[in-house]
Amino acid sequence: MKDSFRVAFCGLVTALSLVLMISTSIIPVATYAFPCFAGIMLVAVVIEFGERWALAAYAAVSLLSLFLAGDKEAVVYFIAFLGFYPILKSYIEKLSSKLLQMIVKYSVFTFCMIGAFLVCKFLLAIPDEEFNVFGVYVPWLFLIAGEIVFFFYDKCVTILVYRYVTSLRNKIFKNTK
Repeated sequence: MKDSFRVAFCGLVTALSLVLMISTSIIPVATYAFPCFAGIMLVAVVIEFGERWALAAYAAVSLLSLFLAGDKEAVVYFIAFLGFYPILKSYIEKLSSKLLQMIVKYSVFTFCMIGAFLVCKFLLAIPDEEFNVFGVYVPWLFLIAGEIVFFFYDKCVTILVYRYVTSLRNKIFKNTK
């Protein structure tokens, strides 16, 4: 496959991911959903061209999102976890033990989410009062809820990879190979 096709395909995926990231400022409820979808789009790049190309697309979306997306919290979550996890997932799932895979996945998720929270709190200067609801410090509840949602997110990424490989891939690359 020609490098020009690779660059064009990665550029298209990057552009679509960037549109999703910019849309987070237009659709407020998309703060978490659109970065998930933007990261999942990188799966096609990983499958077709490898991790290096996907990391380049991830870096481009991350950098451009910093400047163009209005919802900086969504950008932080994309950069901190949702953008690179679909790329990292292929490495983690090469581990021999399913238990070890789950431990690594949840450790990476927890570490990245705590880091993203700290970045949002200190760099975006969100006051402590924003994190208390009826005297309860909510970030711990969000982390617990996030762990549950992550389980389903990981399963959905696996299903989407399967669907991409079994049906969509042949339609996209019909006349290119």
